[in-house]
Amino acid sequence: MKGKYKMKKILETERLLLREMTQADYPALTKILQDSETMYAYEGAFNNIEAQNWLDNNLRRYRENGFGLWAVVLKDTDEMIGQCGVTWQSFNGEQVPEIGYLFNRSYWHRGFAAESAIACKHYAFDILNFNEIYSIIRDTNQPSVNVAIRNGMTLCGEFIKHYRGVIMPHVVFSVKKA
Repeated sequence: MKGKYKMKKILETERLLLREMTQADYPALTKILQDSETMYAYEGAFNNIEAQNWLDNNLRRYRENGFGLWAVVLKDTDEMIGQCGVTWQSFNGEQVPEIGYLFNRSYWHRGFAAESAIACKHYAFDILNFNEIYSIIRDTNQPSVNVAIRNGMTLCGEFIKHYRGVIMPHVVFSVKKA
């Protein structure tokens, strides 16, 4: 694997490598989390502490669950352009496995989110042995809805989240293992 840091590779697609993040990814991660346009579904950009907490939560998920949001890296350049993976999220009073994705705005509209989300769906079914996988999306985030649909998911619910003092309607998509 290219690069100066040894990191655990999870999976790869035609153009992308997904691997566990490390502290060395903090600068690339802040380019995503501290961009207010990218983070509109979260009611704005994260500060340094929130960005570090985000990274720490994913490092904890790797240890505790064996999965989390992984760094999405361009195979051609070894550049981290986003994150995609599987996390536990609350829906209808239970914890469900969710595919989440968040990309550097410079790489939007190139199919990277769908490519990585589809790969994560297969990983969730084939490696993690989940029978159903979800994507929970703020209702105003149409590009993420489109990624869920491209991932073969259909609408299965909706609910309200309270985050940063804001009432946020969310839609829930899912797909079952074939």
